[in-house]
Amino acid sequence: MLARIFSAALDGINARTIEVEVAALNGLRSFNIVGLADTSVKEAKERVCSAIKCVGLKPPNQETRRVVINLAPADLKKEGGHYDLPIALGYLLSSGQIRFNPARKIILGELALNGDLRPVKGALSFALLAAKNGCELIILPKENAREAGLVHLLAGNDDLRVIGAASLKEAILFLEGKKEIAGEKTPLADLSKEPLTNEVDLSWIKGQEHSKRGIEVAGAGGHNLFLQGPPGTGKTLLARAMVSIMPYLEPEELLELVQIYSAAGILPANQLPTRRPFRAPHHSASEPAIIGGGSPPRPGEITLAHRGVLFLDEFPEFHRNVLESLRQPMEQGEITVQRSKTNLTLPARFMLIGAANPCPCGFRNDPEKQCTCAPGQVAAYQRKLSGPLMDRLDIFCWVSPLKYEHLAGGENQESESRQVRERITRARNIQKKRLHGEGILTNAEMTLPLIKKHCQLDSASQAILKKSVDSGWLSGRGYHRVLKVSRTIADLDERDNIISADINEALSYRQKETVNLP
Repeated sequence: MLARIFSAALDGINARTIEVEVAALNGLRSFNIVGLADTSVKEAKERVCSAIKCVGLKPPNQETRRVVINLAPADLKKEGGHYDLPIALGYLLSSGQIRFNPARKIILGELALNGDLRPVKGALSFALLAAKNGCELIILPKENAREAGLVHLLAGNDDLRVIGAASLKEAILFLEGKKEIAGEKTPLADLSKEPLTNEVDLSWIKGQEHSKRGIEVAGAGGHNLFLQGPPGTGKTLLARAMVSIMPYLEPEELLELVQIYSAAGILPANQLPTRRPFRAPHHSASEPAIIGGGSPPRPGEITLAHRGVLFLDEFPEFHRNVLESLRQPMEQGEITVQRSKTNLTLPARFMLIGAANPCPCGFRNDPEKQCTCAPGQVAAYQRKLSGPLMDRLDIFCWVSPLKYEHLAGGENQESESRQVRERITRARNIQKKRLHGEGILTNAEMTLPLIKKHCQLDSASQAILKKSVDSGWLSGRGYHRVLKVSRTIADLDERDNIISADINEALSYRQKETVNLP
């Protein structure tokens, strides 16, 4: 008898339907898995045989049967242990030991030797696939049920039942109608919004009012930010404080992030994120580690920082090809990883924060300390910061050395980050309302037609920008980025119209020559 069970495979962060065909035929005892399965899938026969025996049924290795498992489509590579449960159920159904209707059901889960189900990665992606295909239920390990239950928030219907089973035996009893398992639904109200215990508060940072204002504007509009200054002035601390001032994730943002982290296998068990990600890779990271890739292709740091912050400390120390590869995702909000056999598109709507010294020793143009770098060293250091890359950054801030009175000042007991976060949240709500229906959430994501529509200028503002553009000081890309930042500054002040003061402040953040940039 031939049995057909539907399962799924991860393709990047999305899922594809896999048909698990099981034929248990009379003949010499054998157990073969075909369909471009890797080693972890082929080893399923040992786990399946042990699990079936533990639930009191006859496994393939105790019967005179020729068992063939086909994973279709055959041209898609299969990996992971989540095919164990559909293979086990398919064999039991094919051999006549259990009876149920496998139609409109997606089943997946890794089996332990005693028949328990272990969690798998990509649960939300699998649930979204089941909802898209009109399935009536998805069965997966109990530990993944809360994550998969988020599908009702995105799919917009309650037709799909998310069933979390603890073991092979429990899954069999449910499918045969001998045990009822309640479907899982995860409301957003259950998600905690408590701040992270290790986050940096802005009140910790003394002085640096200009830079604090810069990161507030960047956080409000999702703009890219560059911090430069001598060593020890607080660049890293300012960057790490960004997470504490950014608003909590919107429902659609949370679901995107859960899908990414689950597919990457780094989502903590029974825990869903409520704060935006902060990724800070080391400057020795390779290009595939930053933008994604490998075999099979996996999300890189720019995807793991989706809807959050990608912090590149010691910016010029990163490999030149790594920095240049950021240009396309910074513009488009996604990255396409191309390989000889596959193309994979991953979301990458991140806010880039770069931090750098003005030269290798860090004291170029410092009035107190002498720079020890040779001119060739300075040129090589700044050559990594190409013009096209730096032109894609919105805000530039010089982080000055601090005086003693700043460092020895009294402690501020009130959370400055909470106050700034409230202002940023109001500004983002204004943007969300304005951009409703456009498929974007922040000013930084606006396209040229949206900039023209929402960034209307008075005559005084137009005169200021005309002078900057005609002098060659501001490029075409820089012009549109100034408009976006100006729109954000107006939103922070809760004004409908952009005024000349907003334009002047936005232009002040483009003063790259004051921070020794090319």
